[in-house]
Amino acid sequence: MMNKTASFLFTFLAIGVAGYAIVQYFIIGVDQAGLVQMKLMFLSKLSTFWYIMLFIHIAASVIALVIGPFTLSTKFREKNIIRHKRLGKLYMIGILFGGVSGLYLAFYATGGLAGKLGFSLLSIFWLASAYQALVRIKANRVNDHQQWMIRNYALTFAAVTLRIWLPVFMLLLGLERFELSYAIIAWLAWVPNIIIAELFIQRKLNRKQAHIITNKPSVIKLDVD
Repeated sequence: MMNKTASFLFTFLAIGVAGYAIVQYFIIGVDQAGLVQMKLMFLSKLSTFWYIMLFIHIAASVIALVIGPFTLSTKFREKNIIRHKRLGKLYMIGILFGGVSGLYLAFYATGGLAGKLGFSLLSIFWLASAYQALVRIKANRVNDHQQWMIRNYALTFAAVTLRIWLPVFMLLLGLERFELSYAIIAWLAWVPNIIIAELFIQRKLNRKQAHIITNKPSVIKLDVD
């Protein structure tokens, strides 16, 4: 679906961020995580339920982030369709738990109303696109299913792009303007991703259409007197 270099980088970043999240939140400790420490600067205390939802969100998102590149791989799918289906089900479970917990966490997001709205829409579109992909594959509309899976994983990949943008904005605006930075990142983490996904889908459709036209058998019209 993409060239080998891009595919490798894509997968490397996904697994790298997933590994970082596991180490940071489950080994080092959740209160040592930078995002949690920044939140505690604006809130005196976070509820136990908030921490539970955070753990669910991290664990479910890590599952989706790691599995995603393999479910999108044409080579992997063609080699073992049964394994592809099993991983796909696990991916959908990750999206369900990650999306619901993410929607809850969005109401407590740093960055004011803009931050809350940005992350809320991300969670809603994440869940909605997964549902669309599921409906398409149940109807055996494979091409449509693949397109919705590309859109969905573009939203899953927000976990990576968010962590790319964070240090950039820290350098540009500094720690004292973290709320403003996070309000912008709440949109920047996923909106460009979905735009790129749509362009990728359209490019793929155009190539397919061009291939059909190129390989269409020519019709020779014979004039009979």
